Amino acid sequence: MQTTFTISTAGQGLYEFTRDVTRWTAQSTRDGLLTLFVRHTSASLLIQENADPEVQTDLRAFFHRLVPPTTDASMSYLTHTYEGPDDMPAHIKAAMMPVSLSIPVTRGRLCLGTWQGIYLFEHRDRPHARDVAAHLA
Repeated sequence: MQTTFTISTAGQGLYEFTRDVTRWTAQSTRDGLLTLFVRHTSASLLIQENADPEVQTDLRAFFHRLVPPTTDASMSYLTHTYEGPDDMPAHIKAAMMPVSLSIPVTRGRLCLGTWQGIYLFEHRDRPHARDVAAHLA
């Protein structure tokens, strides 16, 4: 079973799409392993707490501090800058975080913990439509 989820983003941040994935896997009543793969080089996938939005705020702030835009003096060594000051930092963040996830599925239900949600982590400033390929086997 395969599909593609398209997540619309409004700039940098975490975008939860657990409900979409849950609805899709519920179409199957079998056990298996779900693989999710983001088809972009400047976004990542995370399983993260979905109860307190401060977790998302803090993650975004941490990675912004760790990898600031190329306009920051500490990033002056970067050469790939023609797509904007957020582009190369976005590629670096995507290289540091997962671009695929594997989640067990039991009788069509995701085996996530109580406070776990599935997120696309957008690393670019402007809005995008991000495709996440899903395969349940």
